[in-house]
Amino acid sequence: MDAQAGIPAVAAESASPLRLRRVAIDTWRENVVYLHRDCAIYRAEGFQALSKVEVRANGRRILASLNVVDDGCIVQPDELGVSIDAFIQLGVDDGHPAMIAQAEPPSSIPALRRKIAGERLARDDFRAIVRDIAEHRYSKIELTAFVVATNQGELDREEVYFLTEAMTSVGHRIDWRERPVVDKHCIGGIPGNRTSMLVVPIVAAHGMLCPKTSSRAITSPAGTADTMEVLANVEPSFDRLSEIVREHRGCLAWGGTANLSPADDVLISVERPLSIDSPGQMVASILSKKVAAGSTHLVLDIPVGPSAKVRSMPEAQKLRKLFEFVAGRMNLTIDVVITDGRQPIGSGIGPVLEARDVMRVLENDPRAPNDLRQKALRLAGRMLEFDPDVRGGDGFAIARDILDSGRALAKMDAIIRAQGAHAFDHNAPPLARLNFEVCAEGDGVVVAIDNHQLARIARLAGAPKMQASGVDLLRKLGEPVEKGEPLYRIHADYPADLEFARQASARASGYALGVADEVPHLFVEF
Repeated sequence: MDAQAGIPAVAAESASPLRLRRVAIDTWRENVVYLHRDCAIYRAEGFQALSKVEVRANGRRILASLNVVDDGCIVQPDELGVSIDAFIQLGVDDGHPAMIAQAEPPSSIPALRRKIAGERLARDDFRAIVRDIAEHRYSKIELTAFVVATNQGELDREEVYFLTEAMTSVGHRIDWRERPVVDKHCIGGIPGNRTSMLVVPIVAAHGMLCPKTSSRAITSPAGTADTMEVLANVEPSFDRLSEIVREHRGCLAWGGTANLSPADDVLISVERPLSIDSPGQMVASILSKKVAAGSTHLVLDIPVGPSAKVRSMPEAQKLRKLFEFVAGRMNLTIDVVITDGRQPIGSGIGPVLEARDVMRVLENDPRAPNDLRQKALRLAGRMLEFDPDVRGGDGFAIARDILDSGRALAKMDAIIRAQGAHAFDHNAPPLARLNFEVCAEGDGVVVAIDNHQLARIARLAGAPKMQASGVDLLRKLGEPVEKGEPLYRIHADYPADLEFARQASARASGYALGVADEVPHLFVEF
């Protein structure tokens, strides 16, 4: 849906002309405009800081939050400053005339207030709220109120379905005109878990349609899109992306390219800083994007472990039932798999290190991390069994043959070239210039690895913004280690980043040593 769609016109007499000025401030998916305090329009219209305004230019409209400034270096009294994202949406040049007016208040606020009070909302309530969110009518305060209200008063399963349906309806929805259209998703929380970059070429090489759109990292050291960007362009136009998918049966692109769930993109901007990821919000976020992307069949990975998002099997089973209920209502076939989330997957944490691991698996390199290879094969096998011509239980062997034969590598190379290849040699990956090894403080066996702490250290080192930064794991669960031997290596491009990561590792390495019997055992479905 276009950014300006669904926004009602405001009376012309309430708007006034100003010259647009691009303000080079990244406001993270929030439209922000700037008026000088001495602007005649600011005084005449009675605008207030942080209020919502409507901006019109060249036939386009956006809603934005207003900031008031006193510095003429930012914006002059006869100018309207516009943040980067908002300026792109308007699609005009600096100096273009624009009109600004008070925005109409969100019509869904009464429903929001009822949710804050703990009431159960109906389908039309969620549609109204999500529409206002997607049209940027909600302030950050109102967005936060909605996220907190739906987290504290946990949504029932019908409400989760209503929210998912509403989020699907406000964005672009793709129809590939064939079945099955397959996808795979992990609920997150496990560093290095780049199975999607292996599953897609395996499944596409088999001939199944797998248009994979993925997220960038927000609070993690790398998302699938960040890691794929080491190898190729992840932001082709939607038309070009469609061509790639139809020609090569798959892609690995950033999800923002297709504008699949704009309301979710807005909600994430407050969910992640608050560390709120309630089951209902998680289900709605994931499934709305999959349905909008045209997927008919989904393999969902729920890792379980002491430092994973889901920490127990009963919790995982409950979440699985919620996913299955909502997916069924959305006519999406889903296979939920509970996997081992006790430690990071693979060796690398950070875009370049994770890309190295992926390419080594695809090339059947003996240095490839076996846990990443095995998990990818099992997930790909479950996806292949969506093919009506594949007998249940045969998927793993077919996936292994596609990988071992080199067909998966050939397919990945074709996708990379089609999206726009970036130079990368997994034998000599361009790692950050500085490094530091974290060593064992005594003898023992690795009995625990803290996913959160390792991810935090990798981010402090500069990942994902600095692609070559991150953490390279040298020991995994159950492996013996002697005092002074390295547990992992931190890579950073800047001395300050390396020092931040070093200090964090000194406070808590993320590793616990003990005896072999102390390694936690976990039942998983593979």
